[in-house]
Amino acid sequence: MRFSLTAIACCAATGCLTMPAAALADLVVTAPVDQLRPYRINPGDDLEIYVWGEERLQRSVKVLPDGTFSFPLVGRVDALNKLPQDVERELTQGLRGQYRDNVPQVTVTVKAAEGLQFSVAGRVKSPGAFTPGRYVNVLEAINMAGGPTDFANVSGVTILRKQGGHLIAIKVRLSDVLKGNPSEHDLAGLPVLESGDTVIVP
Repeated sequence: MRFSLTAIACCAATGCLTMPAAALADLVVTAPVDQLRPYRINPGDDLEIYVWGEERLQRSVKVLPDGTFSFPLVGRVDALNKLPQDVERELTQGLRGQYRDNVPQVTVTVKAAEGLQFSVAGRVKSPGAFTPGRYVNVLEAINMAGGPTDFANVSGVTILRKQGGHLIAIKVRLSDVLKGNPSEHDLAGLPVLESGDTVIVP
C-alpha cells in the first residue's frame, strides 16, 4: 500500500492514533520539503562565491563553526542562518569601496549542504546521524533511518531541538490520514527538521 501526499498534518502535544509501521517505508511525499522552504546556511556548508569579471575573487569556502567565513577585500562575513542572496548583498556592500562604479554581480551558491545534520534514535532499524543535503520532514527522517521497528510507537515521536540555551521537545502525532486517502482538511504539513535536531522513536 502506497500513499501519495502533498503534506501531512501533525504536531500535537497529546493524543495520537497508531500508524502501521510498514506504511512509513512506502510513504511518497509529492511536494518535496526543500522546494517549499528556502535553504538557510549552516556551519559546515560549502559555498561557491563568484564575482563576475573578477576571477581572482572566485572562491570555494567552508562556513566555520561560528557561522562565518573570510573573503578577500571584505573580511569576515556572518552567514549563519542566512539565505544565499543575503550573503550576496553583504559581500556586495563589503566590496563597494573597491570600485568607482557599480560592484560586479556577486553570486553565492550552496555547493554542499554538509551543515544540515540531524539524528534519529530509538526504535528504528538504522539509527544514527544523517546529512540529507536538503530539508526533510520528520517522516522522511525516520524513513532515512530505515523506518520504525515492529514494536515502535510511531504515534509518540519526539523531536528534541535546541533553542538558545534551552532544549525543547516537539511531540508529533500521526493520525488516520496514513491509513487511507487523506482529505484536504487533514493535510497541513509535518514538522520540518532543523540542523541539530534529534528525532526519538519510542
